[in-house]
Amino acid sequence: MNDKLFIKLQHLVPQHALSRVIGRVASCNNSLVKNTFIKWFIKRYQVDMSLAAEENPRAYDSFNDFFTRALKAGIRPICGEPTAIVCPADGAISQCGKILNGRIFQAKGQDYSVEELIGGDAALAQEFIDGDFATVYLSPKDYHRVHMPYGGKLRTMIAIPGDLFSVNTVTAENVPRLFSRNERVAAIFDTDIGPMAVVLVGAMIVAGIETVWDGQLAPMGSRETQTSLYPYQNIVLEKGAEMGRFKLGSTAIILFAKNKINWETQFTAGATTRVGVKLATKQ
Repeated sequence: MNDKLFIKLQHLVPQHALSRVIGRVASCNNSLVKNTFIKWFIKRYQVDMSLAAEENPRAYDSFNDFFTRALKAGIRPICGEPTAIVCPADGAISQCGKILNGRIFQAKGQDYSVEELIGGDAALAQEFIDGDFATVYLSPKDYHRVHMPYGGKLRTMIAIPGDLFSVNTVTAENVPRLFSRNERVAAIFDTDIGPMAVVLVGAMIVAGIETVWDGQLAPMGSRETQTSLYPYQNIVLEKGAEMGRFKLGSTAIILFAKNKINWETQFTAGATTRVGVKLATKQ
């Protein structure tokens, strides 16, 4: 399938309805259905089950249970350096760098605004003006739990309805403002180096986005147009702690304020990420 047709089909298909159908299949605990689906998925995407806490694919209650599987203890050590910011997910860097004039680079001439990404709050967006961002893409074969890049106290969570385009490279290069159009959940943390945002972006056939403090929040549905704000007071998560997960893969975007961090030089577009590896150093 050529790129133009792929993009056109994404505009035509009922994105949310398709995602809900896939979600029902993924949550099914019928042995024949879930075992067939899991076996096909492992073969299709060459999933390395030797990393999983439970290596037997048949032991999982559903495809979702398999997809959000835990890893073996100690397999993703968290960098212990006090000044380190760590990779939040297994995957690859899509883009990483400076927020310029309030805008985040997407791909090949495409960008979007911080204000759009976090749900339209201009005052909150101002906290990240001229700051830094990293976009991490999780492929289907990856571990799909998202961890804290740095320790902080949860200030607020913003659930933002939207589209459900694919988030692969082809779509990122051809769909304007992709990450600020797709359904997403933005968690804003206060840290000792200022505000930190971790944005979990939904995608085509993603059957759910969860946080550890509030359970499943997406898919939200195509009819929902209201951005929802959830303030918190007593949730503190350490660096490397699990903060959320995707039921079918997508993208995590992290934001920091101006002059707070320096990215490690090896993390450029396409670089592999692993949970806990040092991604940046605080200034």
